Amino acid sequence: MKKILSLKWLLAIFLFQLISCDNSDSHENNHHKSITPPAQISYSVIKAYPHDTASFTQGLEIYQGELYESTGNPENVPNNGAWIGKVNMSTGVAEKKALLSSDIFGEGITILNGKIYRLTWQNQKAFVYNLQDFSPVKDFFYQGEGWGLTNDGKHLIMSNGSNILSYRDPETFKELRQISVHDHTGMKNNLNELEFVNGDIFANVWQTNQIIKIDTANGSVKGIVDLTDLIRQDPVLSAPPTDVLNGIAWDSTSKKMFITGKKWPKLFEIKLNQ
Repeated sequence: MKKILSLKWLLAIFLFQLISCDNSDSHENNHHKSITPPAQISYSVIKAYPHDTASFTQGLEIYQGELYESTGNPENVPNNGAWIGKVNMSTGVAEKKALLSSDIFGEGITILNGKIYRLTWQNQKAFVYNLQDFSPVKDFFYQGEGWGLTNDGKHLIMSNGSNILSYRDPETFKELRQISVHDHTGMKNNLNELEFVNGDIFANVWQTNQIIKIDTANGSVKGIVDLTDLIRQDPVLSAPPTDVLNGIAWDSTSKKMFITGKKWPKLFEIKLNQ
């Protein structure tokens, strides 16, 4: 009798937990449905610049009028390891200043306080360099993958391919807080290269033609820039060996935005109509 009673209690507890989970999921779905769908942000192409088709772009940055780029090395080519450098915008040629060995896959970059920070994909290490000469300063260990990186003038902001953006201390790389990115349909995963623009974060969504605009206060997606038409108009952008859209740079002085992709032949200056 005691054994039967225990089984009944276990069954009751299980059913209660199941109902609680269903109610929680329902509440979460209803919460997302109550969120206003993101606005569609149109754009105009102002100008196209050359871009090195050997560059597997992982990070893009404009700082004091200069273009900086970071790359990965998916083929593990020994003499073409992932690099960061300053890029001549008129020619697309990079002055390669800091290389990684071919076994390390470079990821996103950002510039803060005279230093350039670079993530790695699965090596769980961030490298820091002096911006002036790309000499190494230090490195940090972090758990998980590294994808995109930007900053708000005080904190580093990092993506890892999920829907989570992590705010980190630039002196210690310690995680300070997280925001969960979502829209009216649910969580937005595959957040990749990032750019901080006028208080919002713009993020490439990996393997899509979309850049999303994220509210840093609550993680909601405020807008979507769909670059499908741009890619369709130039067949080279959707044909091998070109890869996906990835790379957002914002010139805070001139208020210009630049976008490119992995092994793309062009860097585009665009104007957002918002």
